[in-house]
Amino acid sequence: MLLVPAHQAPHRAIEPEPGPEVRLEMTELAVADNESFAASGVETSREGPSFTYRTLELLTEDRPGDEFWFVMGADVAAGLEGWREPRRVLELARLAIAARPGTELDEAEAALERLSGSDRADLVRMPEVAVSSTRIRRRIAQGRPIRYLVPDAVRELIDERGLYRA
Repeated sequence: MLLVPAHQAPHRAIEPEPGPEVRLEMTELAVADNESFAASGVETSREGPSFTYRTLELLTEDRPGDEFWFVMGADVAAGLEGWREPRRVLELARLAIAARPGTELDEAEAALERLSGSDRADLVRMPEVAVSSTRIRRRIAQGRPIRYLVPDAVRELIDERGLYRA
């Protein structure tokens, strides 16, 4: 599983923003003790907004012949039509869609049908976990604990550097 932090999210700004290099560092810490996961700087090393289709193109160029799966929550899949080049994303990768609290899978399936991409997606059956980066940043800003919501090494880096404080 390759985790790819964005250089700059095209749809929203995160404040306070620690920067793409720090987010990559947190991702590397999060996966350091699990050889099934890796962090990639393919987006953080580029300038400007990060668009999934372009990231997938770069990964495909780097690893020709590999089949890519893009894992996303149903809430994200429901909004796929609003992405830049959503059909290109579906050409370059199959989607693994996990249920998310508050989002109906029907919404995600309908968006995929409108994009003619139903055959390029599979639902991932798993327990719904109500954890999001927004919730974690909000808890930090409020001075509330985030233990068990992020790996200990990531929590320690956030504490040491005072990240996401109000």
